[in-house]
Amino acid sequence: MLIDDLRGMFYIMLKDLHAYYFKPPNISWGILLPLAFVLAFAIRDPGNLDNLIPGLLALTLLFGASSMEAIVIAFERRVGALERLLLAPVRLPALLAGKILGGVVFGLVTTAVVLILVLFRYGLGGVNWPLLFVAMLLSATAFAAMGALVSVAVKEVFEAQTLANLFRFPMMFLGGVFVPVASLPPVLRVVAHALPLTYTVDALTVAMAGGPWSAAGLDLAVLVGFSLAFFVSATWTLARRVG
Repeated sequence: MLIDDLRGMFYIMLKDLHAYYFKPPNISWGILLPLAFVLAFAIRDPGNLDNLIPGLLALTLLFGASSMEAIVIAFERRVGALERLLLAPVRLPALLAGKILGGVVFGLVTTAVVLILVLFRYGLGGVNWPLLFVAMLLSATAFAAMGALVSVAVKEVFEAQTLANLFRFPMMFLGGVFVPVASLPPVLRVVAHALPLTYTVDALTVAMAGGPWSAAGLDLAVLVGFSLAFFVSATWTLARRVG
């Protein structure tokens, strides 16, 4: 049974990457939208561009991992494709994990492209690369699982897009991308610490500065918690929808 689940997860991920993710509009959306927001703030304050790099990577992870993930399951339920997948010898949690893996891979690939561009421009010597990779992986997992939860919670694709943006856009402005969380009013700081993007930005900032694992330990642990919470909630919701 475990072998069937792992094989099913792998092929579901491949199918989604081929059918939905690696298309020119999705690639450009995942890369150009975060760049556009960051450049808008950089034009306003050109001397602060280096400090925006962790936020740029965090936004690319957020949009790359969650954008298509938030609509794929809703779309497949709408056209009946999900019901055909449910006939495969794969348990529901494994099916959903395969869907999430597609978002994780796409989020990491688009972020790697942005990271390479940043390296060409700034060099970024002294980066804690293992910490950076783990922070990116856990963040992509949390954002993809969040997208999956959004997708299983609605019936129509346009509803998924609206609900996903309802979560993503507040995170952009409260998660420490453009304004440090410590400078926010107390009430907004509380809200910021309930958002996964806040911990992504903090962990990436530590990694880019070459900081130790201990400085980002809490961030990584919280991202694991978000990933598990989103995955369990999405599995439970999908089981009720298709049961």
